[in-house]
Amino acid sequence: MKKLLKILTALLLLVSLFTAAQPASVDASSKKVASGTVMKKIKKSGKLVVGMSADYPPLEFTKSVNGKNKYVGVDVELAKQIAKDLGVKLEIKNMDFDSLLVALETGKIDVIISGMTPTSERKKSIDFSKIYYAEKSDYFVISKTNKAKYTSTSSFKNKTVGAQTGSLQYTSLKKNASKYGIKVKGLAKISNLLMALKSGKVDAVLLGELNAKTYATNDSSLSLVKSSLSQAQMGNAVGVAKGQSDLVKAINKTINACQKKDLFNKKYIPAAAKAMKQASSKKSNSMSKYAGYFATGLGYTMIITVCSIIIGLILGVIFALMRLSKSKLLHAIAVCYIEFLRGTPQMVQIMFVYFGVGMLIKNLPALAAGIIAIGLNSGAYVAEDIRSGINSVDKGQTEAARSLGLSQAKTYRYVVFPQALKNIWPALGNEFITLTKDSSLVSTIGVGELMYETGLVQTATYRGVMPLCIAMCIYFVVTFILTRLLNYFERRMNLTSSRT
Repeated sequence: MKKLLKILTALLLLVSLFTAAQPASVDASSKKVASGTVMKKIKKSGKLVVGMSADYPPLEFTKSVNGKNKYVGVDVELAKQIAKDLGVKLEIKNMDFDSLLVALETGKIDVIISGMTPTSERKKSIDFSKIYYAEKSDYFVISKTNKAKYTSTSSFKNKTVGAQTGSLQYTSLKKNASKYGIKVKGLAKISNLLMALKSGKVDAVLLGELNAKTYATNDSSLSLVKSSLSQAQMGNAVGVAKGQSDLVKAINKTINACQKKDLFNKKYIPAAAKAMKQASSKKSNSMSKYAGYFATGLGYTMIITVCSIIIGLILGVIFALMRLSKSKLLHAIAVCYIEFLRGTPQMVQIMFVYFGVGMLIKNLPALAAGIIAIGLNSGAYVAEDIRSGINSVDKGQTEAARSLGLSQAKTYRYVVFPQALKNIWPALGNEFITLTKDSSLVSTIGVGELMYETGLVQTATYRGVMPLCIAMCIYFVVTFILTRLLNYFERRMNLTSSRT
């Protein structure tokens, strides 16, 4: 009982240390970006880092140009103009919409230009520019076959309506769900919402006017129903961290110039509509044209997998030996590490390393954060595999090695570890295969691995299922090859063991 209490106390201490490093609240995290520092950072680095969720045509989406990914849309053009007026280069970070606020508050991005509406809740966390484009209302996107069935908001009683998590439409649905008897379904990507609509998982998707009309125009199977949900339509603005008045002033100056020339209606929106029409044509959205996307994603997936396996093996050995150590302190540290990492979701760990630890380590790349998080998580599971393997070796083997004059280190190296490795090889193989698939989780922080690139293909081609099928086949081929390699080495170990 006392031992259990000590372990629980150590775990609570570890949790408190993680919590102390994490922003305590939205208000606290917003203070991490000091007043008046973002503009200086932009000028010093010579680039403007813009965060957006590039799945929201015609405001921001992707297009394949000569096999390479290109961000296009109204918001992209505005971002280019702001960067030009500031005299710096533009860098776009594509991530889930509901991750943008955290990224801005922690300094991962300089501004948000992603069709974001300046609601009172968001204003508590960040500042906004003036409205650069205002929409009159929202629309329900439905299947054209249900056009006669759904004619108004009240038609969706006891029906499931989807919206992008973190968006104004999602907030509106949640607010009015009980009034209209609507079941709300939130997903991070609009491409996934439309795929859910076409597969019958949701009955409608609530989108902003411009976004909804653009999808309906480019997809003949969709139709629109005007929403009457009570939600003030304030339009879209640029999000900026608190206390950056000089940056807000510069952005407003650019917006005023664009509005004065009516660039949004005369140039930006027509250009985005043209790009969407080209992307949605059968000639342009062939999967063969996006082979480079999948190849790039596979490359990053393999980098993450290999690096994470190395980190996981090193940490696994260290913490397995620490847990088997007679030192109470080392044992307690190992138990806390293993139990905490195995007891928390890997997605949360990835977000914590990137946004939380990233606040302490400036300019921590998303790829590095993803590798660290997955490697740390893998280390906890590998440690338990190795510990079980060491325990499976007969104690007589250790005693015999020590009686022959071998040191403890040499005993482990030449006697214990080889036998333990053979016993736990299948378990380690399963961990490596799982780790390969878990690498897809880092797409949430904008790492261009396979699932991230698959999402870009879905947005660019307006085809939801086919890119997923290709990604699934790629994952299968990779894991199948890995399985065969692991089985080969297992046979070699068994053959060597039988000879000795």
